[in-house]
Amino acid sequence: MRRLIRILKPSPFKMGCLVVVASCMLFYSFGLNKPALLSSLDNQLTSAMFRWRGPADTTGEIVIVDIDEKSLKTMGQWPWPRDRMARLVESVHEAGARIIGIDIVFAEKDRTSLAGHLDTLSSVLSGKGIELGQSLRDIVSEDELDHDLILGRTVAEAPVVLGYVFQLEDDGLKSASDRPLPSAAIKISPGTAGYDDLMLLSGYRAILNIEEISQAPTEGFLNVFPDSSGMVRKTPLLMELDGLPYPSLALEMIREALGEDGVTIHVSRQKTAGRNAILGVSIGDVFIPVDDRGQVTINFLGPVKTFPHLSASDVMKGLHAEEIRDRYVLIGTSASGLLDFHATPFSGIFPGVEVQATIIDNILTGSLFTSDIFTEIGLTYSIIIAGGILLSAMLAYTSALTGGLAGLLCFAAVIAGNYFLFFLNGRLVGITYPLATLTAVFLVVTLFNYFFEYRKKQFIHDAFNRYVSPVVVSEIMKRPEKLTLAGEEKDLTILFSDIRDFTALAESMNPKQLSSFMNTYLTAMSDIVMSTGGMVDKYIGDAIVAIWGAPLDDPYHAGNAVKAALGMKQAVESLKEKWRRQGIPCVDIGIGINTGIASVGNFGSERRFEYTVLGDNVNLASRLEGLNKVYGTPIIISQFTREALNGGFFCRKIDVVRVKGKTVPIEIFEPLVEGEPDPALKAEVELFEEALKHYAQKDFPAALKIITRLQAKKPSPLYRLYLNRIQQFCITPPPDDWNGISSFQIK
Repeated sequence: MRRLIRILKPSPFKMGCLVVVASCMLFYSFGLNKPALLSSLDNQLTSAMFRWRGPADTTGEIVIVDIDEKSLKTMGQWPWPRDRMARLVESVHEAGARIIGIDIVFAEKDRTSLAGHLDTLSSVLSGKGIELGQSLRDIVSEDELDHDLILGRTVAEAPVVLGYVFQLEDDGLKSASDRPLPSAAIKISPGTAGYDDLMLLSGYRAILNIEEISQAPTEGFLNVFPDSSGMVRKTPLLMELDGLPYPSLALEMIREALGEDGVTIHVSRQKTAGRNAILGVSIGDVFIPVDDRGQVTINFLGPVKTFPHLSASDVMKGLHAEEIRDRYVLIGTSASGLLDFHATPFSGIFPGVEVQATIIDNILTGSLFTSDIFTEIGLTYSIIIAGGILLSAMLAYTSALTGGLAGLLCFAAVIAGNYFLFFLNGRLVGITYPLATLTAVFLVVTLFNYFFEYRKKQFIHDAFNRYVSPVVVSEIMKRPEKLTLAGEEKDLTILFSDIRDFTALAESMNPKQLSSFMNTYLTAMSDIVMSTGGMVDKYIGDAIVAIWGAPLDDPYHAGNAVKAALGMKQAVESLKEKWRRQGIPCVDIGIGINTGIASVGNFGSERRFEYTVLGDNVNLASRLEGLNKVYGTPIIISQFTREALNGGFFCRKIDVVRVKGKTVPIEIFEPLVEGEPDPALKAEVELFEEALKHYAQKDFPAALKIITRLQAKKPSPLYRLYLNRIQQFCITPPPDDWNGISSFQIK
């Protein structure tokens, strides 16, 4: 039972695995029908990949003759007379185009034809008794006057593929004549399938070129369909009308250019929903992959004018013949206002004629994308299971940084893999769902990590809060990895404080009084330490050990320590009156401060350790605290601390000493006030330091004179100490090698 409970106990890794299982079950429920939201997101990612890849090279076999702004300005406004279009087609043909595709539908008669105007003129003149019209017809044939017939004759004599458009919605205008004539044989393989078994997009009727113009060898539809986002990604190569399949302009241009008689539609042998899925289309040896609706996924090669655009006006002047010769030529328009624009991954305004050019180029190079739902399903499950479990483990069992990097690598690997399939292998695979799953795993595991980390930190807080400084607790909670036995060397300031004659003081109080006294004293002192950024390292009876500069860095650790010492001295003075009322004898403290490199960290055994500071500089601080008893001072700091102060405090030199365990003497100082002293104090200190100079030079009479004056004016234990020393040296002079250094063996 306990084992089962342990297995079922939630953990970050288990929660990540649970997300993976749930994601697999949800994906299974989709079947072969991807939700619209996922499809939309996949499309957005695909568009982004196009932009990441940037423009790609074309075959160089496709040229667009563009009815552009220049052509309209030069040749007149649109629509052009059909005889002018005929001259354009003729110019392209004479330049040696392999095949010509016209991305324009001529659905109405040309109102500029002279034939129509001649009938009108004849009617008017006939009413006036003038038969001029018949005379003109005797001179000029109708074929020479009808612009539509001129264009029809031109396209019949050139390798032209005309375009038409399928009307998709029922507009009530359908007639038997609104049906294009099949231009080539369209077969199905295997032969057991029929047209009715296909799942092609359907048209309601066809908007055709007028009969006079429909003289070209073949025609193809121009329909381009945007997706729900308004962007063109797929376009049909085949559509059906009244049960018969018809080819697109691009497909017919390639068939005609290759000289093939027909198109073969390859379908699956098994039916889905009563129909055969389309596998692809072939023209001779050229196989074109399409989806089950007969659509190709376009591999856009760049923004507008990725393909050469030749101005129609220039072509009609006989220019650009070399660029047209033996090329696939598309005649269309990029002029603004003619409403033949679409949105693509590279551009929001992309001419329809260039969409056709892109399709042709893709077919010639075999760079159309293929979409295999079964490959996508397999990859999706693989990414979800392998990537999800790996990411869960990395997030659960490594550091936050490592886990975060693992998450980024998983995302990068999936996107890079898709990029490889997309652009290097021509495979279209949706990865939005696996990315969403990895995102969910990342969020869930991270949240649970936070929850478990919070519980861990709470445990640490509860375990250490009563024993160490809140600063230490906070640092440990931020970086639990610091709970090791390893320490680090840091530049610190260490403070030792002690109550004078504490033994006698404790003996004068009962246990309750002693407990109350100690709690009051230690709380007040600790608050001051912490308020200045220090850490109370430990309590040793009545003694307090504090450090500045660890565990948190403090560039002003020396000044903050001295500030704390002055505050502690003042706090004791404030507490004396309270203790006096309680019958507690006079209380004084001594404080020693030193600055230097020390080892700080967690020291102890594997079972029991504490965050503390160790080193020779710590011992020196302790020795300085003991010297207060000798000199009768409340605070003594080392020369290293005074140097680190960089001003800010007014100190007086006390002596040059050699303490126990030290061979090198040091100067010791007493900090008196923070900031500038009053003139009287400054004068007193200057006078005392003058006496110290005489003392060090063995000029004891001069030193005695000054110290006697100071003691008389302001008695202090420090002056009394030096009076005794000097008087003794006056009686018994020091040896010749005496240098003014005082040696002590105080622990």
